[in-house]
Amino acid sequence: MAQTAAASYKRRKQYSPGFVIWTIVKYASLIFFAFLAVLPIVSCVITAFKTDAEYKSTNVMTLPKSWLNFDNFVKAFTKANMLVAFRNSLIVLVVVLAVSIIIGTQLAYVLNRFKFPGNSLIRNAFTFAALLPAVAMQVAVYEIMVNLNFVNTLYGYIIMMCGTDVISIYIFIQYFENLPVSLDESAYLDGASYFTIYRKILLPLLKPAIVTSIILKGANTYNEYYCAQLYLQDKTRLCTVATSLYTFTGPLGSQYNLICAGVIISLLPALIVFIIFQNQIYSGVAAGAVKG
Repeated sequence: MAQTAAASYKRRKQYSPGFVIWTIVKYASLIFFAFLAVLPIVSCVITAFKTDAEYKSTNVMTLPKSWLNFDNFVKAFTKANMLVAFRNSLIVLVVVLAVSIIIGTQLAYVLNRFKFPGNSLIRNAFTFAALLPAVAMQVAVYEIMVNLNFVNTLYGYIIMMCGTDVISIYIFIQYFENLPVSLDESAYLDGASYFTIYRKILLPLLKPAIVTSIILKGANTYNEYYCAQLYLQDKTRLCTVATSLYTFTGPLGSQYNLICAGVIISLLPALIVFIIFQNQIYSGVAAGAVKG
């Protein structure tokens, strides 16, 4: 009887005016915001296939006459020197991710597993550093880069970008809190050193947190424009993917059809990586987001 009454109440609730209105508003808002998210991508794809004459004489949503016109992609790839840009971005991305994860996990290991004077002070300092706007610190950073002769060098830019992300540190600390200390104690009693415990026991268990950190830090590094434009001044050999797209901008106007073609080319590597590793990415982010 109770189950029948509950089912009857659920059916009445589903057909009530308030429930119907709320359902319509909910799905209408989802469709609206999904449309807003997809619209720039659609307009970018349409513009990338237009010739200069088509772009100047039509609006952004007018379809191109031919979808087989790949001249814009060839021009964008060659004139923007995107082969060199992809090479530099790949070098920066691999080195920055490797160094940041190693430093971040080791720092989180020390802050979580060892209690010493100044532990909380260091954590609060990281929180305070995260609140400071990056642009406000660029004067001091630029002075340091100039004094160390790091300006206009790829290795100097890499060293600057290797600064471990504060958010990644807190992700690692949170995940360390979910790993029992008994793992460390049992390994230590068996004769393992602290570094062996970190490298062979704890680090493999941090895979979900590492995947989350790679996504956040990798996207930020791949799309970084301000510092690359400021410190990598030789655009012929030190350009990155983000700075190469600005080849087609200038005081007399911008070639947006070539810019859109370059944007699509720059998105392809990230899209391919996502398609190949989407199962690992989804499982890593889901596991890294759960606490306890």
